[in-house]
Amino acid sequence: MKKKECPSCAMEVDNASTVCPICGYEFPVQSKIYTWVAVLLLVVILLYFIF
Repeated sequence: MKKKECPSCAMEVDNASTVCPICGYEFPVQSKIYTWVAVLLLVVILLYFIF
């Protein structure tokens, strides 16, 4: 299983965890829409400089 590090207590927890079982830190959930908007914006900026 993949692990990620808790930024609060530096313990390694499962990648699917939303809360650290040691300190209770809640990992932020990144919406997929933000990822798509960022990619689209990057493509538009690149096309602007190319043309």
